[in-house]
Formats: sequence, C-alpha cells, structure tokens
Amino acid sequence: MSNDTADLFAPYQLGSLQLANRFVMSPMTRNRTPDTVPNAQNAEYYAQRATAGLIITEGVQPSAVGQGYPGSPGLHTDAQVEGWRGVADAVHAKGGTIVAQLMHVGRISHPSLIGTTPVAPSAVRPAGQVFTVEGMKDLETPRALETGELAGVVAEFVDAASRAVRAGLDGVELHAANGYLLHQFLADGTNTRTDAYGGSPENRARFVIEVAQAVAAAIGADRVGIRISPGGSFNDMAESEIDATYTALLDGLAPLGLLYLHVIADAATGYAEGLRKQFDGTVIVNTGLAGPSDLATAQQVVGEGNADLFAIGRPFISNPDLVHRLRTGADLNEPDTATFYGGDEKGYTDYPFL
Repeated sequence: MSNDTADLFAPYQLGSLQLANRFVMSPMTRNRTPDTVPNAQNAEYYAQRATAGLIITEGVQPSAVGQGYPGSPGLHTDAQVEGWRGVADAVHAKGGTIVAQLMHVGRISHPSLIGTTPVAPSAVRPAGQVFTVEGMKDLETPRALETGELAGVVAEFVDAASRAVRAGLDGVELHAANGYLLHQFLADGTNTRTDAYGGSPENRARFVIEVAQAVAAAIGADRVGIRISPGGSFNDMAESEIDATYTALLDGLAPLGLLYLHVIADAATGYAEGLRKQFDGTVIVNTGLAGPSDLATAQQVVGEGNADLFAIGRPFISNPDLVHRLRTGADLNEPDTATFYGGDEKGYTDYPFL
C-alpha cells in the first residue's frame, strides 16, 4: 500500500461492515451515564462523531461486579439495552458504525462502587487509587476467582454481547488490555494461579480464548474484535513473557476468524509489527496516550502495512468532525482535560464543528 492520504479516507470493508474511512474512534471513558443506562446525551455524543470509520464505545461493564468507574454504562439489563438502542440508532442515522467495548475491570474496582470485593485471577493487590462516588480511594486486594466460577464470567460476556446485538450495535470489542480482567489473566504479574488458567503462557491465555470462543459462537465471529496491550503497565501491570503469552493468545484465537485485532502499540515498541504477521485479519493500531495520533502517524502506520485501521483518542473528544478536519488540513480544537470525566454537556457535546 502506498503512503497516501487517499488510502485512509477511502472506504474500507471490515467483515460485513462498510466503513466510510480507516479512522477509528478509540474507546474512551467519559463517566456521563449516571445510572449506567445510556441516555440521549450519550446518543448525541456518539452521533456527532459518526463520520469516524468505526466508533468503539467507552468501556461497558458486562456485569454489575465488572464496573470500575462511576457513571460508566452497562450491558446487563433490559433498560441498558434500550439505552444502547438509542445510541445505535443515532449513529446509524448519521451513516456511522459502532461497536461496544466489553470491559470487566476485575481488580480495578472498589467495594464502595460494586458493593462487594472486586474479583481477579489472583489475590494480587494493585498499587494506586480509584475514583469513587466518595472520592479517591486506595485499591484493595481482590478476591481470586474459583475455577468453578469462570464459566459464569464467560456467560456474562456472552450475555452482554448478545444484548449489544439486540440493541442494534454492530458488534463488540473484548477489552483484554490496560490492566483490566482479561489482561489480568494474561499477565504473570497478576495471574499466579496453579490451575489450568495459570502458570504457562498457554494456560494464562486460556480464559481470554474461552471468552472469545463463547462470544463468537453466540453472536458470530464477524461481530467480535479484541483489544490487547502487550507489555502495557497501565493499572500496575507487569508481564515478563510477552512474546510467548501473546503468541499463545493469537494461536488460540486464529481458528475463530475474529473481526479485528486492536493493538495498543506504545505499550512495547515493535509488538505491533510482530502481531500483524500472526493475525490473519484486520488490525487496528492505537499509539496510546504516549504516542502521536496525528495524520502523519496514521499514514505511516497504515502505509507501511503495520495496520489496516488507525485509532485516535483524545482528538475525537474535542473534534466531532475530526475526519473532515484531517482531510482538509483544518485546525483542531484543543481538548479540555478538566471535563474529560463526568459532568454535563460541557466538554462532551458542545465542541464546535467547522
């Protein structure tokens, strides 16, 4: 592929989905869903950004115990399904495509939010604090999931994915990155299990593969993507067998024919290229908070064949018409970091279009 802007702005066929361009709106937590049920303001926010080739929603908890942040939406009740239907309809009315990111936070939660001890692969306490309705609190030691409980967690992902499709969303992304539950199983720093789900790279990848298999069987592999961050340290993560772990993961995912692989590439340099060769399908690259996410970087990453689609985060917050601005070389609005999390329409749906 030539390193040409036309490649990025031309339509792209993602499975059965026709994308208007190769730009992806990254999943970004905004804490604007006070009762976990998506509302009209959420629908407006996503519809404003529907010119992205693909929108990946903010993290959506597949169960009440999977919630990590106040004001994050869920996909485990009928009311939430109806809320997401409003979002999906609004985005589709603008010609957009949108998938829900299923994010079980595991140990990155707090009893004051979920009413019980957070769960994780192992009882390894993360460093740091978490935002709660009562302010910042130290993260606590999670409860290790029993082997017999794991099938129930898989079922929660399946239920949420089925609800996403019922709501009219175009698919789901399994969040196996950034230190949340699925990533916690992959990483030897958080997974010290001695059963079939811990120890070797193959065992640590087993639970994530089982979730992907079950979700793909329920809604179709062509509606399922997965996000990973090899070597990522966010949320106090540590991984020492990165190559072996992610090779085992991709070997297990290969027969499924998933819709896409979403790689956070700033987590460890060079992993995006290697994983690109292992995944026979669409690859999305996100350079993360530390990496540049401008047009030149997108051209380079896609032009060199390291990705098919390029994900952009914060510029999509402050520029609902980002794709048009990139195409025309227009100036970008600067994001107001003070309004990233929580609040009302200020810093959410009031950024100006050109």
